[in-house]
Amino acid sequence: MTAVGDDAPDFTASLVNDDIEPFRLADHLGDGPVVLAFFPAAFSNTCTDEMEALRDEFDRDDCALFGVSTDLPHALAAYRTQYDLPFALVGDPDHRAIESYDVIEDFEHYGVETVAQRAVFVIDGDGTVTYRWLADNSGQEPDYDALAGAVAEAAE
Repeated sequence: MTAVGDDAPDFTASLVNDDIEPFRLADHLGDGPVVLAFFPAAFSNTCTDEMEALRDEFDRDDCALFGVSTDLPHALAAYRTQYDLPFALVGDPDHRAIESYDVIEDFEHYGVETVAQRAVFVIDGDGTVTYRWLADNSGQEPDYDALAGAVAEAAE
């Protein structure tokens, strides 16, 4: 399991912003804190609540925020548009990110067997994990004040 103090595992996936393009985490490290917010499934209730809270209640000015799920990039593009998410999403259908960070959740619904566990990691400009939060249950959301504090510390 990726822990605080570890080097952030690199991974490749698809970046869903205004377009869909290749994503490599290493390309986004070095300028300031990076926040990886893993979530199980686009369009689900708790995931949407979390992404809306990150949109409305979390100051993203001092970090690069990426929502990460195992959904296909085109589904994430529709989700991002529908909920007007101003930050990029990362589609990880090949499970590279969730395996790298060991945030794998057995799901077994709707023909899907594996999704991302709800988790948040903050990575500082040196590529070190400085904060880790893992949900105890599928309905739990992160403490957004603690996350903001972790980003502020990682930005120093």
